[in-house]
Amino acid sequence: MHLAAMTRRLLLLATSLATTLALQAAPAQAGSAQAAFGNTVLTIDPDGRSRKIWLKPDGTWTGLSRRGLSLAGTWSEKGSQVCIKQTKPRLPGSMCNQLPAQVGASLSAKDPTGKTVQIKLVQGRVTK
Repeated sequence: MHLAAMTRRLLLLATSLATTLALQAAPAQAGSAQAAFGNTVLTIDPDGRSRKIWLKPDGTWTGLSRRGLSLAGTWSEKGSQVCIKQTKPRLPGSMCNQLPAQVGASLSAKDPTGKTVQIKLVQGRVTK
């Protein structure tokens, strides 16, 4: 095999490997629920109190209210947003927002009353 052909093959292999590794290391895009799996989604109100939500890959979620009460429901993706429907205690309708793309990131959103809240993705299952 000629040196030029070997060099091209090695470059192609290196490019292929680098692309695969980059795709595996890329953080989830905003709106993707994947980054939340195994982590905690905090919704922080203007007064500093927060709700904690844990999304599961099967389309369900559990959580804790601002007062520490158990919450549960289902979620789905709608475009770039994650929509949460609460079934425990039952609330009508659903709420759709983007989620942070990676652990440690946060973004601003409006709650159902129109107040600005912070949505933050925290590593692991945070209960306090």
